[in-house]
Amino acid sequence: MTSVGDREKTAARLLRSSVARNYDPDVDLDWAAPLPPDKYFHPPEGISLYGTAAWERLSPEQRRELGRHEIACVASLGILSELGLMHMLLRVAAEQDPRSNHMRYALTEVADECRHSTMFGRAIGLGGTGAYQIPRWMRALTPLVALFPIGPLTWAATLLVEDLTDKQQRETMADERIQPAIRMVNRIHVVEEARHMTFAREELMRSVASAGRLEMAFSRVALALLAYGATRVRILPRVYRSVGIKPLSGWRAALRNPNYHRTLSRYAERMVATYREAGLLEGSLSSFLWRRSHLLGTTP
Repeated sequence: MTSVGDREKTAARLLRSSVARNYDPDVDLDWAAPLPPDKYFHPPEGISLYGTAAWERLSPEQRRELGRHEIACVASLGILSELGLMHMLLRVAAEQDPRSNHMRYALTEVADECRHSTMFGRAIGLGGTGAYQIPRWMRALTPLVALFPIGPLTWAATLLVEDLTDKQQRETMADERIQPAIRMVNRIHVVEEARHMTFAREELMRSVASAGRLEMAFSRVALALLAYGATRVRILPRVYRSVGIKPLSGWRAALRNPNYHRTLSRYAERMVATYREAGLLEGSLSSFLWRRSHLLGTTP
């Protein structure tokens, strides 16, 4: 089990990195630059309908349009997720010695997530799609995150959001087919989120080491449910209306699309490996839900 001293050393290292590699999206991004009309907001291979019969019927302009709306939807979910994470981190900070590096880093991460959320909001505005609000009942649950005990489930849920987004953004930030502003948004988020994922992984392993059998059993099932749900709300049905496809028809086609399944499992590779190491993928119900989430791919 990692000692308190090791935890403080990690926090100190992450604090130094936060000072050395830090962005201000309001300054480091040219929000007024014109958008090249021939650039994508998301690589076509990663769009949910890619490879389907519905995709083949779309024009190049419609394919770019669908990608623009899907990125706006993912960014909207990302903002909601980061708000939940900030609630949790404030509670982590409140429980720590105010002199500790651990508290300082938790609050530093809150500041990072505030900037990321406003950056995602501006990126949605840049795309001109309007916001894709997640269902009201999901938004109402966000403040409740602070009421749950801090343990394996909270840190694993943090990685569920952060790791999926990170892999997607790493693939797009160097892709010259993508809008320059979106590539810069992705680059900023990848650089700063690397620290957040290091923090979450270490806290996950620490909390697993001290968790009881019942807590681990609950965490496995709850995490599997979250994974299953995340892949269902990641792209909301109404995005397909932007290219003249009936929302439920488009959504069902995406959920049955083997190419989209492979995309999701590729995004999840590192996260799944972490969960497996932490013993969070065991159990028949959990395994069933994980298979249905399409995040496991061909991993044994």
